[in-house]
Amino acid sequence: MNEKLNIPYPVVVEGKYDKIRLSNIIRAHIVTTDGFGVFKGEEKRLLLRRLAEKSPLIVLTDSDGGGKIIRSHLSGMIPKDKLIQLYIPQIKGKEKRKTTPSAAGTLGVEGMEDELLYRLFLPYAQGSDTLTQARENPLSAADLMRDKFTGSANSQVNRDALCVKIGLPTGMNANALLAALKLLYTYEEYLALVGR
Repeated sequence: MNEKLNIPYPVVVEGKYDKIRLSNIIRAHIVTTDGFGVFKGEEKRLLLRRLAEKSPLIVLTDSDGGGKIIRSHLSGMIPKDKLIQLYIPQIKGKEKRKTTPSAAGTLGVEGMEDELLYRLFLPYAQGSDTLTQARENPLSAADLMRDKFTGSANSQVNRDALCVKIGLPTGMNANALLAALKLLYTYEEYLALVGR
């Protein structure tokens, strides 16, 4: 087992089992949205906004429809430059504590393997320069348009195919994909990925 990573940013997850799971991998201030509770819980929204005034927030939700709705809600209430969006892959299965799979039939954050979660958070551990690298990455919406991930009839299909190839959840919109690519790949690696 790797040593726990010290993450200097608050981490936002859906529920208490996600929080428990991540507590085995990282040392961080972990806040739950209480699932869809963040929609009606004024105290929780206020807390997240206040935290975002001081520091970027790392958002890690399940890769199912519910996770996307929560992520979208958070994106609407917190400035985009204050959100670090992390994504887990869509893996078929069910969590050990559950008797039946989720409606989507995929594992959530709590069902991910240690090594995957460790690799996901490693770039954000104290001493990493990933965020600086992402800000300096010249990858832009124009690149996504040129490579037919946006602005063409098959854009969503192309985005989904790329997501499957690199282990991101399908159904991402162009802005979410761009943000993830800028964090995960250098510009040169992106060009190699799309074959140009």
